[in-house]
Amino acid sequence: MERVYNFSAGPAVLPVPVLEKVQRELLSYNGSGMSVMELSHRSELFQNIIDDAESLIRELMGIPENYKVLFLQGGASLQFDMVPMNLANGKKAVYVNTGSWAKKAISEAKKIQGVEVEVIASSEDRNFSYIPEIPTVSTDAAYLHVTTNNTIEGTAMFDVPDSAVPVVADMSSNILSSVYDVKKFGLIYAGAQKNIGPAGLTLVIVREDLIGQVEGLPSMLDFKVQAENGSMYNTPPTFAVYVAKLVFEWIKEQGGVAGIEALNRKKAALLYDYIDQSDFFSSPVEPSARSLTNIPFVTNSAEFDKAFVKEAEANGFKNLKGHRSVGGMRASLYNAFPIEGVEALIAFMEKFANARKGGEVRV
Repeated sequence: MERVYNFSAGPAVLPVPVLEKVQRELLSYNGSGMSVMELSHRSELFQNIIDDAESLIRELMGIPENYKVLFLQGGASLQFDMVPMNLANGKKAVYVNTGSWAKKAISEAKKIQGVEVEVIASSEDRNFSYIPEIPTVSTDAAYLHVTTNNTIEGTAMFDVPDSAVPVVADMSSNILSSVYDVKKFGLIYAGAQKNIGPAGLTLVIVREDLIGQVEGLPSMLDFKVQAENGSMYNTPPTFAVYVAKLVFEWIKEQGGVAGIEALNRKKAALLYDYIDQSDFFSSPVEPSARSLTNIPFVTNSAEFDKAFVKEAEANGFKNLKGHRSVGGMRASLYNAFPIEGVEALIAFMEKFANARKGGEVRV
């Protein structure tokens, strides 16, 4: 079956070699006569899978030994609650508001009893089109929460703020797509369904000294319990962990995160350069804050936007419709998205624009 160009913001495109290996191993993993979906999470076979997954992600991200790697469930949205529950510990929780998901993280933190939340910086004044300057955080705060990539608005934070308190980062939409120094963070979390693997898995990387600060938490929501049980306090999302391991192997083969970032910058530059020279399409994001992975764009007409999405869909360019909260279009160019798909999209955009302007098609 012919593959389409899938620009979905998540669940997102996976590497074809990974999907092919999953297909080959689906009925019998490693000669076991069982699918990974049928393996006991207490079996040696699955223990080897999750151990390999952890070893690979540690290598790819340069995770120091004093950080725990957890494979959890509940998506990044559950971390909006787990982070303040585990880390606030009677102190103020400080947040930077750079978009829809940051707003949800702030809203959830405010629901946790005994947690005082302060929004120290925001870009909402200009429709989240930029990354605000982050002022110095008081040393009596528990942590500083940032979102390194704003999936809906298409902005990204590449420079981690220096902070006297632990920096917590939601990296759901750009983990493993850009190089970050893990040592600059106290905790990193990410839903898997964009750059890691299938939906249902959440990666948490947390510094050991931040674990176990709060007593009496529900076991499933306690980082200490999860860490002590090797992410298997209950049955983990075994199949998602397995696919994540395969994706980590694929990333390593591409030259690691640095190699992936170089390719991502090339893909993004192609599309941004075309949009910037176009007199039909435009970007709502300030150039200094542009994401490499989620690229929103618009025409000057809501009707043209609607027609573009419809015609793109018919031509094999899937899931280009912008998020319902912002409209327009959005191309999500995650790690596994091929550069040929970007080139094909640009050719289609040029054809669409010229047809609407009555000009020659320059493709």
